[in-house]
Amino acid sequence: MVSASFTNLAGYFQAYGVMDFLLPFILVFTIIYAVTARLSLFKEQKQFRVVIALVLSLLFVVPHITGTYPFGYDPVQVMNESLPSISLVSIAAIMVLLLMGIFGADFTAAAAPWIAIISLGFVAYIFGASLGLWRGPYDIFYWWSSDVTELLIVLLIFGLVVWFIVKEPSKAGDRGLFGKFEDTIKQYVNRP
Repeated sequence: MVSASFTNLAGYFQAYGVMDFLLPFILVFTIIYAVTARLSLFKEQKQFRVVIALVLSLLFVVPHITGTYPFGYDPVQVMNESLPSISLVSIAAIMVLLLMGIFGADFTAAAAPWIAIISLGFVAYIFGASLGLWRGPYDIFYWWSSDVTELLIVLLIFGLVVWFIVKEPSKAGDRGLFGKFEDTIKQYVNRP
């Protein structure tokens, strides 16, 4: 009966406002306190950092409890809907980097910016979907289901594995796609 006791504990957390008040408050307080600790203006004044973090985190959470946020734009609700998916994206990115480490440090270092860009795209999509800014493919295409999504992911992964296996070795001076992308970015950044 271990699962029943954890279900009861989760029910208590939900009933007593831990999920709606305490956890978002602690998260926002911690992030704001850490950010203000990095600012030179507040580096030495710990009491000001605490007050600023306390006020901003209360301003974040209290309107959710009182119900004064507009429908669909409650940041606590958006955060509670988004963070589990964002955690999944971060775990997936870390696992991909670990698996790519098997192929060598050069490959991992070259692919890390791409993984970061893709992860940021997923995070933007997750927050936008939580805010209702766009709809998923399930709403647009009647034939799209979770099975189609899984099939596309499996085909993409197998395609990448086959591509890594059968690709020709690069020449000594060839920097590859990642190197060309890096050169293009440097060219635009270093413009006078």
